[in-house]
Amino acid sequence: MRILKLTDRVESTLLAARKSADIRAEKVAAKIVRDVRKRGDAALFSWTRELDGVDLARRGVWISHREIEKAQESVSRDFLRAVEHAMANVRKVAEKQLPRDWSMEVEPGIRIGQTVKAVESIGCYIPGGTSTLFSTLVMTAVPAQVAGAKRIVAVCSRPNNELLATAGLLGVSEVARIGGAQAVAALAYGTKTIPRVAKICGPGNRFVTAAKQLVSRDCAIDLPAGPTEAFVIASEGNARWIAADLLAQAEHAPDAASVFLTTSVRLAREVRRRISEQLKNLPEANAAHISLKKSALILLAASENAAIDFVNRLAPEHLSLPQGGAVLRKISAAGTIFVGPWAAQPLGDYASGSNHVLPTAGWARSRAGLSAADFVKCITVQTIGRQGFGRLARDVRVLAQAENLPAHRNAVAVRQ
Repeated sequence: MRILKLTDRVESTLLAARKSADIRAEKVAAKIVRDVRKRGDAALFSWTRELDGVDLARRGVWISHREIEKAQESVSRDFLRAVEHAMANVRKVAEKQLPRDWSMEVEPGIRIGQTVKAVESIGCYIPGGTSTLFSTLVMTAVPAQVAGAKRIVAVCSRPNNELLATAGLLGVSEVARIGGAQAVAALAYGTKTIPRVAKICGPGNRFVTAAKQLVSRDCAIDLPAGPTEAFVIASEGNARWIAADLLAQAEHAPDAASVFLTTSVRLAREVRRRISEQLKNLPEANAAHISLKKSALILLAASENAAIDFVNRLAPEHLSLPQGGAVLRKISAAGTIFVGPWAAQPLGDYASGSNHVLPTAGWARSRAGLSAADFVKCITVQTIGRQGFGRLARDVRVLAQAENLPAHRNAVAVRQ
């Protein structure tokens, strides 16, 4: 893992790498999306066979109810208990996040309110590449259930027993063994086998993220949640724990980004040593062996403020602040922030209650992670009586005249 000085050139290189990877992924995803939109199931089956090695014609697209039951029987009680614990915490947070109905009198005769309605059908994308992330089903389905979604569909290229058991606990009965950009396209546009949904949520690789953005013209999506990013800022602390958090996210994928920012040369070297030590304990097939070579850095900042400014410009998905809350007040852009030395990043990945579907590639500059609010529509309701009309009519006619919109002015005038 390289140790570099944090400079403008280093920052430009990191930003350029993000952009070029996204452009490449978009070209590939666009080809797949177009094909599925045009040929439907034929394209879905073909791309699934080519990219995932799964013959849907032979195995079937949908997981049966019996398969889900058998999966629940096959996993351990400890696993089911742990999933239920995570579900309970995610549900508590989602219930707090959910927007509420409200109504207020703006002035006499004018009442403005909000009514909250669920998005009716949700497609949950569950990554199934190097590891099947059953936890993503908890993070996507629970907030959707809290919001009141009537139909929840899960898709995953490699649905294992843990995922199916989780689906059983959640009461999610529609699980399809499809993934990649082809699954996103099928959910967005529908095929003979896959009914379309109103909104797609969940993280994925660059191609899945690009596909979600491409279909967003026709189907709502949650947010761009692509390859994992883990940043840590510290000038002192437990190097072994810092190294462990960076490795935890590095194992997600070969293009996962792990960055440690510090003003301490001594801590930089110690964290690098601890990462090397812990990496030896991971299997050779673990993606961290690749991602740490490709996209991991230890950056020496001239000052704490320089490190903070860099983080706010990069807007990483995960940010750890082991030294506590003093730095927290200065952070303006991050998907989720872990405060204090005991806030291990995997706690948030699984069971703290916070959602692990988070903005990547700088999107945290403008939006937060997935929440129950993403699964509802907040509809404004305007109730205006005679008195209210009388209080507004004159000024609205003046404003409509100023914008040269005579039909607007007339719609008021005819009532006077």
